Amino acid sequence: MLHYAVVFFVIALIAALFGFGGIAAGAAEIAKILFFIFVVLFVISLVVGLVRRG
Repeated sequence: MLHYAVVFFVIALIAALFGFGGIAAGAAEIAKILFFIFVVLFVISLVVGLVRRG
């Protein structure tokens, strides 16, 4: 999922470079959402892993 966040971030940068404001904003928003989902899932898996050990 982090891979998709990076891909959308790169798309946003390229779109912003060529002046496609709406596309860049949309891709950046998608990248931001995917990144936060990735972080939440990472924290959940970390907590579950620590609970199983204990």
